[in-house]
Amino acid sequence: MARTPTYSGMPAHIAIIMDGNGRWARARHRPRVFGHTEGVKTVRRVVEDASEIGIRCLTLYSFSTENWTRPKAEITALFNLLREYVESDLETLHRRNVRVRILGSRNGLSDDLLSLIARVEETTRQNTAFNLNIAFNYGARDELLRAAAKASAAGMDFSTLTEAEFSTFLDTAGLPDVDLVIRTSGEKRISNFLLWQAAYAEFVFTDVLWPDFDLSDLQAAISEFNLRDRRFGSLDPAEVA
Repeated sequence: MARTPTYSGMPAHIAIIMDGNGRWARARHRPRVFGHTEGVKTVRRVVEDASEIGIRCLTLYSFSTENWTRPKAEITALFNLLREYVESDLETLHRRNVRVRILGSRNGLSDDLLSLIARVEETTRQNTAFNLNIAFNYGARDELLRAAAKASAAGMDFSTLTEAEFSTFLDTAGLPDVDLVIRTSGEKRISNFLLWQAAYAEFVFTDVLWPDFDLSDLQAAISEFNLRDRRFGSLDPAEVA
């Protein structure tokens, strides 16, 4: 019997673990960098599609703090792809009233990349139609440590610090918690991604490799989200009766 949604609506904040670029390229007998390049094209499509169907906040996991262990050539290519995406798309994103944030540590990033990040964030800071967050050199545990250090530097009393107060020190300060996490390529791990923000998120795992992910896959994930019974720790009323 088909399930009936017990929650209906568009998730306010979707986060995507973009996985499968390397496998997509390998299946075509191409280098991993080719897969990452095609993955950027998917980013462009998904950002536009998400905005058009009513999503207001999208976070994409592009480079983790653990990815530094990858071959140097691949790391260089990933950094170059971020540069190219931001530089080529900044004007368009700004014109569409998209605010862009780069989540993650600034440690290990070159001066020119730091300058580019500062420029894109400052240029789009006042935009309000859509929030695009790119998690780059990001790890959730690292974010929590950095947030704790910021809170300490601000003189916060940890014995009375509330969750709402602590969240103001996170990279996502001011944004809603994640409603839906999507991971492509069939992997079923959270991979140190938005541990705080996704505490009550719904997870959808798809076998689709990231370069092949499209609007129909996004809509299917949202449809699955709308079938979930989101009680946030409370009992089902039928269990209480």
